[in-house]
Amino acid sequence: MQTRRRVASAHRSRPILITLDHFNQLDAAQAAALLWPCVALPDWTARVVSGRPYPDRAALLAAADQACAGWQCGDLDRALSAHPRIGEKPQGVTAHARLSHQEQAGVTPAQDDVLLALQAGNARYEATFGRIFLIRASGRGADEILQELQRRLRHSEQQEIQEALAQLRQITLLRLEGIIQP
Repeated sequence: MQTRRRVASAHRSRPILITLDHFNQLDAAQAAALLWPCVALPDWTARVVSGRPYPDRAALLAAADQACAGWQCGDLDRALSAHPRIGEKPQGVTAHARLSHQEQAGVTPAQDDVLLALQAGNARYEATFGRIFLIRASGRGADEILQELQRRLRHSEQQEIQEALAQLRQITLLRLEGIIQP
């Protein structure tokens, strides 16, 4: 019963870490709640959940990667509803917010001029593409993120959709790797 409550509230508070064996044994609703912080896309979650049981972590990650393969612009827009702007503090105490905070840790200690440039770049990006700038921030510093933002502002709409979908895929898989322990 305690596991059920912890998993059911995973999307509201903090992501929990479990083993693959435990993940395979959860009921579908519990497994979906556990995966929700990876990406706010019900179809992806349903595909990964329905593929259980997975024989090993590599099979889970391969299935999760395959479930990302058909993503389109609409999926990107839905998923972005759970992502804060780069350089802004995630709001709330949801698992999404906590993961974003961890992933953007390299941006926080940035110089004021870099943070201001990120804010200006975010505004320009949103004016150009009509959505927030998405990048796998984990492992990147603010300077690198700013360079990527400036590079991507030169993309066509279609190029940027493909780039943002690739970034969303990376973020999703990294989050999954962090939730399902070896």
